Amino acid sequence: MSKDVSAFVHSLYKTNNFLPLHEPVFSGNEKKYVLETIDSTFVSSVGEFVDRFEKMFADYVGGKYAVATVNGTAALHVCLLMAEVVANDEVITQPLTFVATCNAISYCGAIPVFIDVDRDSMGLSADKLAEWLAANAEIRGNECFNRRTGRRIKACVPMHTFGHPARIEKIKTVCDQYGVVVVEDAAESLGSFVGDKHTGAFSELAAFSFNGNKTITTGGGGMLVTDNEALAKRAKHITTTAKLSHPYKYVHDEVAYNYRMPNLNAALGCAQMEQLDGFLAIKRSIAEQYKTFFESREESFVVERAGTKANYWLNAIVVNEAKRDEFIEQTNALGVMTRPIWGLMNRLPMFKACESGDLGNAEWLEARVVNLPSGVISPA
Repeated sequence: MSKDVSAFVHSLYKTNNFLPLHEPVFSGNEKKYVLETIDSTFVSSVGEFVDRFEKMFADYVGGKYAVATVNGTAALHVCLLMAEVVANDEVITQPLTFVATCNAISYCGAIPVFIDVDRDSMGLSADKLAEWLAANAEIRGNECFNRRTGRRIKACVPMHTFGHPARIEKIKTVCDQYGVVVVEDAAESLGSFVGDKHTGAFSELAAFSFNGNKTITTGGGGMLVTDNEALAKRAKHITTTAKLSHPYKYVHDEVAYNYRMPNLNAALGCAQMEQLDGFLAIKRSIAEQYKTFFESREESFVVERAGTKANYWLNAIVVNEAKRDEFIEQTNALGVMTRPIWGLMNRLPMFKACESGDLGNAEWLEARVVNLPSGVISPA
């Protein structure tokens, strides 16, 4: 099983070298733009490439405003602060996610509540969310509270897993009924759509990531996107240490964060955005070839669900649970990097005490899903 898969992946990428999951590609204006930042001496959080990158990104995802940050976790943290999440609030999310989702919640002093995912999208289940809220939530005034814990349920953070859009429209409808703010964790889903609407555009606040393994990269970086001008201005303020504008005085009006993206990183981002459509086309071609290969095999390839367009950031297959670990060990030994999906957040020591619903789908996926090399280097 693993030998056939490894041979196919090597032939797909036309190399016998070790294949990582997702290495960055710098084939455009990256060096030119970085050198321009060096020549300008504006290499930190002020510079023309920061503004340009924010504008390019907002335009692409259909948002009015974008605020660049040092990483996706920082972007999500600021989103939650803009959503007025405070200490002792509860924030609903999924257990099948990268730890940054829950870390950002914890930075606010808030407490994650774990709701199951759908098997096809691997993202938060709108139906399970509705069931849990119906059984546990009550409205007091204009706010939602957990009847059992007495804590306020302030926000919900669905994550678009590996670039496969969650059922975000239904999630938003359910949350609106309870006055729960939706913050999209779109870290992995640049280039993913529900219908003709980009992920991150379904809620007032969304966070994206540009880590070195993402579809486009700035080395490290993130982006907050919103249509709310006041929230965008405040986000920019608190990500730049809450410094008031003045020719030479250092005046800060609140405790804030040094979260702004440096101009050097934004220069990379601009060059990468110029190539995004090409990257996505290559990734879709690779995904289609994986899909065809796995159609006649016992492993199943995870495809975009009807009505959505996934970016196929990381291609995923479902492997027999009893064979999963052996498959991963053998493919890596054969020069093809594979890895299991994340362990569930509710199993981690810092989140073990958090409340959760039935997590049957998340547990099923945790035991079976494997990621395959998904880089944007053309196999042609």
